[in-house]
Amino acid sequence: MNKPVILDFDHSTGTIADAFRIELGQWQEAIRFGCSQAKFKQLQGELARQLPACYGTVLMGSGDYHHVSLLLIKRLQQYFSATNPIQIVIFDNHPDNMRYLFGIHCGSWVSYVAQLPFVSHVHVLGITSDDIGLAHCWENRLAPLFQGKLTYWCMDVQVGWAKKIGLQQAFRAFASPEELISAFIHAQQQTSESVYVSIDKDVLGKDVVQTNWDQGRMQLEHLLSVIAALNQRIIGSDITGEVSQWQYTSLLKRLLSAMDKQEPIPAVTLAAWQQQHHAVNQQLLTALAQHQQTAS
Repeated sequence: MNKPVILDFDHSTGTIADAFRIELGQWQEAIRFGCSQAKFKQLQGELARQLPACYGTVLMGSGDYHHVSLLLIKRLQQYFSATNPIQIVIFDNHPDNMRYLFGIHCGSWVSYVAQLPFVSHVHVLGITSDDIGLAHCWENRLAPLFQGKLTYWCMDVQVGWAKKIGLQQAFRAFASPEELISAFIHAQQQTSESVYVSIDKDVLGKDVVQTNWDQGRMQLEHLLSVIAALNQRIIGSDITGEVSQWQYTSLLKRLLSAMDKQEPIPAVTLAAWQQQHHAVNQQLLTALAQHQQTAS
């Protein structure tokens, strides 16, 4: 079994038995929330130097680093191609497919994944965010949706606008997590393509874990059901969504993060929340190790 990796930007993950830890605290200000394409490329080089040849699930800390998943997925291009593609399954309360003018950030990376020639399709499961509602529809990058390479699996959001512009096939709306998960598992039974799984724990309800992002309705059992159904098709995985705090020196990042309305968290509360995350991580890591291929 390949060992998990901790990309330790924010020191929020805690101790994971047998994990290979890469200290990246010096990158926190530059990469957290978002960065220029040039800085992102520098991080890509740093990961190429430090990641082991083979590894298991990668833990990256806060959901503010979810765009780093793109770099992990790009590493799979040596194993896959347009004629032997993979699917990407993302659990997230947000589409992460929004427009961003300053490079790449945690809310815009999905469109880049959809452009990769060895990726046949991207599924984002569990969205309840208004990011895909009418008021924010213009902020979504529509190209991968029109191209049939991206599907939003959502709940509790009015997405009728999508049908009016011919995108109904890219939006799968459900009344409950159970209905969503059942439909997704059924759809996956029609294919044998390999899968990369990326989990942002803001997809989970607040009764499971607390994050400093708005959260969805999924329960841990829903994620575990999908992981089990995908079984040995999983060829890589990552986990984000830890809770941590950071005071940016960049004025732009301070302004943009303030728009997300993330409130300061007392130290005692933060520690308790991180313990919740640790317990969830252990269950996810066990399931992913059981059902993931030994590769990558």
